[in-house]
Amino acid sequence: MAFDDQNSFDFCFEQLKEKVDAKRCNITELKSQWDAFRKPLEDKKRNLEESLYANIPDSQEKLLKLRELEHEKQLVLSEITKREEEHSKLSADLEKQPKLPSRTSYVERIKEIAKNSQKQDADIKRILKETRELQLESNSIQERLHRTYAVLDEIVFREAKRDPVGRKAYRLLTSLHDCFEKISGKTLTTDRISREMTELEKKLQAMASRSLNVDKLQADLDAIVKENECLEQRLAENP
Repeated sequence: MAFDDQNSFDFCFEQLKEKVDAKRCNITELKSQWDAFRKPLEDKKRNLEESLYANIPDSQEKLLKLRELEHEKQLVLSEITKREEEHSKLSADLEKQPKLPSRTSYVERIKEIAKNSQKQDADIKRILKETRELQLESNSIQERLHRTYAVLDEIVFREAKRDPVGRKAYRLLTSLHDCFEKISGKTLTTDRISREMTELEKKLQAMASRSLNVDKLQADLDAIVKENECLEQRLAENP
């Protein structure tokens, strides 16, 4: 069969299985014939032993112990035969059971999810760090601008007291400052709204992703529970 390239492996396997089953039936039939032939011989042997050791008390006691041992041996052999039959039946039932994914695949999936979660945590920490650095830089720039404007305001205000052109320049400076403050406020508001929208989109994507992962994990958990129930049932049937 190993070198047969004319037939498929399944065909060869079925042929081999049929031969094994035929041999097993043949062995069972021969065992039945042997039991029928063995029983009269054992009865005859027992009667001869009883008549031989009837007048020898010590030998008779040993004979009784020997028979007890033989009886125990028969019980053990019977139990072994019963267990072998149960093992064959369970093996056949196991082959008929649907093939479930191995637990290794579940472990690998959990590892993959944990790895992705760690990657996301690292990305979040990096983004938070960059955000803090940008916030510090923005605060520093705003402080410099405020200091620069205060110095410029003081200089132009002094000139405005003694020069009409200086007063006009001071009014323009004040107007520009107000316009800049409005533009800056609107820019900050727009940026805040944009960040909130981005965060909400990320949250929605994360929620969708988590829901898919939860469904996947629930399916894996149900498969594991089903597998455990099958194992517990087999253990209960064969304590």
